[in-house]
Amino acid sequence: MINRIILSRLMPVVWFLFFPVTAMAATGVEQMTRFLDQLQSMEAGFEQSVLDQNQQQAIRSQGIFYLQRPGKFRWDYSEPDKQQIIADGRQVWLYDPELEQVSVQSQSRALRGTPAMLLVGGDPVENHFEVIDIGNSRGFTWVELIPRDEESQFIRILLAFTENQLRRMEMADKFGQLTRFQFYDIKQNPEFSDSFFVFNAPGEFDIYRP
Repeated sequence: MINRIILSRLMPVVWFLFFPVTAMAATGVEQMTRFLDQLQSMEAGFEQSVLDQNQQQAIRSQGIFYLQRPGKFRWDYSEPDKQQIIADGRQVWLYDPELEQVSVQSQSRALRGTPAMLLVGGDPVENHFEVIDIGNSRGFTWVELIPRDEESQFIRILLAFTENQLRRMEMADKFGQLTRFQFYDIKQNPEFSDSFFVFNAPGEFDIYRP
């Protein structure tokens, strides 16, 4: 009888302690949905690493990433070499000042089956990816995306969230490489000028159109 009385008094305390945690714990899909719903623009530092088929780091780089919905983004690489990738809403430009070369292709073609399509577009994620909630790991809540487009160069994309913010992104491609991004110093919905995502090709550089 005494045990039942103690238990009856403890139950409300236990419920109070544990129920709010359960109620507030957002799944990866929920965090991704909130992130995309609130996303208008973004600025973040990034570190990028590329692992080869043997999971050995082949390339490491860093820079600043900018995004403006709908359809615009910009990657400014600062290390190890300066490069720039700009999507202006119609075309994607890759500028390599060291090689004195510019390449350009249509944005719809370049972004097929990529995470960039997810970030800059407004379509439901499920239209382009199979979405799998894979839970918590390494201090993040993860979502797995499988591209529905069979021509996508990627076979698997992982997104990691904390507090409804995108913190990491991992992309496995058909060639066995794994590309990882880590985002930091994130600024949500900053303002950019109209010309910020416009690329002006240097006149003396060759322009390659694949």
